[in-house]
Amino acid sequence: MTESKKRKVHLPEFKAKVGLEALAGMKTINQIAQEYGVHPVQVGLWKREIQSQAKSLFEGKRGPQPVSAESAPDRLYGEIGRLKMELDWLKKKSGISLP
Repeated sequence: MTESKKRKVHLPEFKAKVGLEALAGMKTINQIAQEYGVHPVQVGLWKREIQSQAKSLFEGKRGPQPVSAESAPDRLYGEIGRLKMELDWLKKKSGISLP
């Protein structure tokens, strides 16, 4: 008369909540595990996973964004047109006639 146990599937939100609470350090891992009804080893794994993935949250937020190949020519032609208009205006205002 053995009963088959089904595995519990925890939502990512639940895992994050438990892992962040373990990171906070206000309670022991055993207290957190008992409170949420999970094994202490599992709490430790979620805590370690959050610690290892935390640096990826801040990667790639700064610096120049990659330019797509389709928009590059349009952007460059727009820049050329703007610079040509500025040059023409400067020539007109300064009275210089260059070829």
